Amino acid sequence: MSTPRYAVIGHPVAHSLSPFIHAAFSRQTRIPLEYAAIDAAPDDFDSALAGFAAHGGVGANVTLPHKRRAAAICGSLSERARRAGVVNTLVRTETGWDGDNTDGVGLVRDLTDRHGQDLRSRKVLLIGAGGAAHGVAPALLDAGIADLFIVNRSGERTDALADTLGEPMRVHPRYFRDIGTIGSFDLIINATSIGHSGDDISLPGSLIAPRCDVVDLGYGDAAIPFLSWARASGADHTIDGLGMLVEQAAESFKCWHGVRPDADAVYAALRSRESALAVPG
Repeated sequence: MSTPRYAVIGHPVAHSLSPFIHAAFSRQTRIPLEYAAIDAAPDDFDSALAGFAAHGGVGANVTLPHKRRAAAICGSLSERARRAGVVNTLVRTETGWDGDNTDGVGLVRDLTDRHGQDLRSRKVLLIGAGGAAHGVAPALLDAGIADLFIVNRSGERTDALADTLGEPMRVHPRYFRDIGTIGSFDLIINATSIGHSGDDISLPGSLIAPRCDVVDLGYGDAAIPFLSWARASGADHTIDGLGMLVEQAAESFKCWHGVRPDADAVYAALRSRESALAVPG
């Protein structure tokens, strides 16, 4: 009997830690699997997924830029994928693919369980309106935040995300050009590539309220510039996306296998690996 095949599909994807994470989950739970990274350009997602299925693929994670397309090809969506409008977890069925989204639960679990955050009644700024933002926004609302302000360089995409969420009393779309006039926040989440390419971060420090916490959904070197800006602007805690990555992966693993692995152990291993790589040799 062949080993079940899983993969992460994105572009680019060579940097992904998902193969390492799921290999660790496999060893931990003694559930055999193969897990690979598949690089598929934006127009090649459908053919890459079909080829993966033809060669025994039974489950996949989906990352940028394919999350919206992944939702469109699914025969059915979980409630959280339907609310998000994007998919990051695919499950093969007899008739095609079913879709789920584990990003939101991954972020909330990381913030509340690992970092001790109380999200209730907080005023939150979400920077971005792409697939990552769509994935986490519903879960933030469910966690009890008071207000969610969304800014993005494309006003059309900002409005589309706000409309998808359907809570006009709590969700407030704003234009990026007006970011200096929308006040300060208890929690700021960067769901874009701002700062990831070494570009200047032209955000006002006035966004940072006293005891504001700041999250970048990126991890590793990519998250350093944005979180450095946050610390320099007076943020209380700064958090990268590594914990969210592990938590959403654990939730995907549960979707596929019915067992939730120990995410803390894998998170600790990745932090140790990160520290070792940072030490000059």
